[in-house]
Amino acid sequence: MSGIRVIDVGNFLAGPYAASILGEFGAEVLKVEHPISGDPMRRFGTTTRRHDATLAWLSEARNKKSVTIDLRQREGVQLFLKLVAKSDVLIENFRPGTMEEWGLTWEALSAANPGLVMLRVSGYGQTGPYRRRSGFAHIAHAFGGLSYLAGFPGETPVLPGTVPLGDYISSLYGAIGIMVALRYREQTGRGQVIDVGIYEAVFRQLDEIAAAYGLLGKIREREGSGSFVAVPHGHFRTSDDKWIAIACTTDKMFERLAEAMEHPELASTSLYGEQRKRLAARDEVNQLVIEWVGSLTRDEVLERCLAKEVPIGKLNSIADIFEDEHFQARGNLERIEEDGLGEVVVPGVIPRLSATPGRISNLGPQLSNATYEVMREMLDISADEIKRLRQQKII
Repeated sequence: MSGIRVIDVGNFLAGPYAASILGEFGAEVLKVEHPISGDPMRRFGTTTRRHDATLAWLSEARNKKSVTIDLRQREGVQLFLKLVAKSDVLIENFRPGTMEEWGLTWEALSAANPGLVMLRVSGYGQTGPYRRRSGFAHIAHAFGGLSYLAGFPGETPVLPGTVPLGDYISSLYGAIGIMVALRYREQTGRGQVIDVGIYEAVFRQLDEIAAAYGLLGKIREREGSGSFVAVPHGHFRTSDDKWIAIACTTDKMFERLAEAMEHPELASTSLYGEQRKRLAARDEVNQLVIEWVGSLTRDEVLERCLAKEVPIGKLNSIADIFEDEHFQARGNLERIEEDGLGEVVVPGVIPRLSATPGRISNLGPQLSNATYEVMREMLDISADEIKRLRQQKII
């Protein structure tokens, strides 16, 4: 992505994370923030000794430069349009209509730069009756159908993890859209708008549930840690009070598990060797596995199952992840020295490209660390004018 300049004018994560991805692969990313408050994500998450940076900001605003412009002021809008004219991609995630209220309509933006690619991420998308509603990942998980599936039968639906998956997923779709739009621009010279609703990015991940309801009227309910299509397929506690995941989705996989349990007869056709029989006897099969796993330590279960090629894995806490040799070998934990903080560990870059691998050049930047550089060198504004703009809090 070297040679591509991205303006990230959003807040928090949905949308801005797409800019982080592009930055990891060489794009120049200018994070445009309010001159006084900056992106609210600077104050979201675990605090650090840097007053303008939480750990969430350091991790997710990686590879960006901070440029401060007040888009609520007319001169700020004019500066922003000059910046747009010299950029390739614009990413925003305000409530639909907000950019238009500032005078930053698509017509104005594309007039400044006909080749501009604009990603717009919002809770419900740019159209539809709910377009003006506030949207966050938690709401998107609920509205998009994911939270309904999370938890145990008959109990209160739970959060599908305590991380904003919808924000990450919508940004991934946004990054794909940006690359497709840039390819189109190569062929035609014309830019376009990419519209992603966080809820619909979540909904798109829900495998066959739409087809099953549309064709058969089937509503999938909460299933706890199991799966309606396979058994044993869930989470099991070991004798040392740790957890493992087992996923036997075929008869052959169950046969291997039966061998690991030293009860190969369980996989006979007269007992549970066929998927339909296991599903019919779900509770019995699960109980056999619960008792076997519960009689051994996690390491013992892993050793026996891996020896028989049973699909099994640890339920890792972050402490487990830091100690795991595979995470280490794959470079999934990137260690970055940050001034005043020391070593900060963040997730490494993915995907892993053989010829043009991504990299982390810097963690989340200090507020306004590149404003002067951009105004003076990119927009050719004099030092005296920059001083005036700062005094009036336009930048």
